[in-house]
Amino acid sequence: MMRATGAWLETHARFRPDAEAVVCIPTGRRWTYAELARDARRWAGKLAHHGVIKGDRVALLAHNSGDHFALMFACAELGAIFFPLNWRLAPEELAWQLGNAEPRVLLTDATFSDTLDTDALRLEDGPGDQEAIGDGSSLDDPWVLMYTSGSSGRPKGALLTHRQLHWNALNTIMACDLTADDATLTFTPLFHTGGLNSLSSPLLHRGGKVVVTKGVDVPQALRLIQEERISLLMGVPTIFQMLADHPDFPGTDFSSVRDALCGGASLSLPLLERYLDRGIPLRQGFGMTEVGPNCFSMPHDKVREKLSTVGLPIHHIEAKVVRPDGSTCAPDEPGELMLRGPVVCGGYFRNAEATAKSIDADGWFHTGDVLSCDADGFFTVRGRLKEMFISGGENVYPAEIEAVIYEHPGVANVAVVGVPNERWGEVGHAFVEPRPGSAVEADDIKGFLNGKLARFKQPKHVTVMPALPRTASGKIDKVTLKKRA
Repeated sequence: MMRATGAWLETHARFRPDAEAVVCIPTGRRWTYAELARDARRWAGKLAHHGVIKGDRVALLAHNSGDHFALMFACAELGAIFFPLNWRLAPEELAWQLGNAEPRVLLTDATFSDTLDTDALRLEDGPGDQEAIGDGSSLDDPWVLMYTSGSSGRPKGALLTHRQLHWNALNTIMACDLTADDATLTFTPLFHTGGLNSLSSPLLHRGGKVVVTKGVDVPQALRLIQEERISLLMGVPTIFQMLADHPDFPGTDFSSVRDALCGGASLSLPLLERYLDRGIPLRQGFGMTEVGPNCFSMPHDKVREKLSTVGLPIHHIEAKVVRPDGSTCAPDEPGELMLRGPVVCGGYFRNAEATAKSIDADGWFHTGDVLSCDADGFFTVRGRLKEMFISGGENVYPAEIEAVIYEHPGVANVAVVGVPNERWGEVGHAFVEPRPGSAVEADDIKGFLNGKLARFKQPKHVTVMPALPRTASGKIDKVTLKKRA
């Protein structure tokens, strides 16, 4: 029986059954497309045996593994919703999400079997032998449930539809020229859309290979790039910095790598140069759980010239920057980014108010991100609307300050937050993480910014830390830093 959507594995299993689909480094298991399609049907059978029907949530609390993908496609077979949980959350946070989502089934691996006081199926027990073919899913049906970070208030559960993931895959295939011979290394968490959907699910749509590791193990990653002939990489700047700083980096054979996508934070010129020296165009991009996640792409010949930007909107997505009254901003004028197209999510689970606030009647998604668009059509991230602070009556965007501080040769990572000030209302507080072997002082940063930024933009406070705190996705945790400030 043909399925309307979610049948990517079945199609490849018919045309290229012996091609490798997923390599799971933690278990040593390698799935061909025929084997992954078979396991997906078996997981569907096991889930159906436990009462899972169309619309039910199937929760998974586990480290990265190839079974994530088998379960994801099993849910597509049944019309169920795959719900990967962030295992880095506290038990109370996980309990809240489970209470909100009310999954029919919860699966865990051995690591987390005792984390929650609730019954769960063991991932290690496998999918069983009974295959199942369900009613499938339509493009408008939700396929994946992912909760946002919840930096203010309770997190919201974004419903990623089959349409969103289908068109995100097509967009990525065109933006990155994906082929069935491509392979990616997925070391970022599969409970985040970056790990699951930036390159992994698009490559499975295209028939390529996804190599999955438990997490970011730098020497292991450098070794796997050579051994598995990885052609595409994806990560946040912190990860690319860690790879470049490792002593194995100069001797690693990168001849198979033709593209690298970077998101989540600003990319510095020194880091870009280190990858360009190895023949790798490290390309800045931009996206989010609710849209894409791949929304912008940097042309290969513009990576240095347009370094401060996130590139151009990719296929099948509209982007504009607007003022508070809804009018379009002039070139280089900051405003809220609006996105529209088939890659917009289906709203928030059981939260009609948040859905209506984020997606307007014309289908535009209000991102809450502040960007600008230059005369050439390249977009630049200025910050979040909620991160923007007002100093002496002037709007200040942390991302702009961070981009300049990243130019300092001794800086590995930086984050700027607004803090109260009796005279100016708010001022900037910069948290700086030095590069290994660099001795960076607060006065060095302040002196470096003189003449590079307007006085009202220059941080009044600078704190140098051995390492900045990170969220589960590897981004710098500004919520924690703001509390410390």
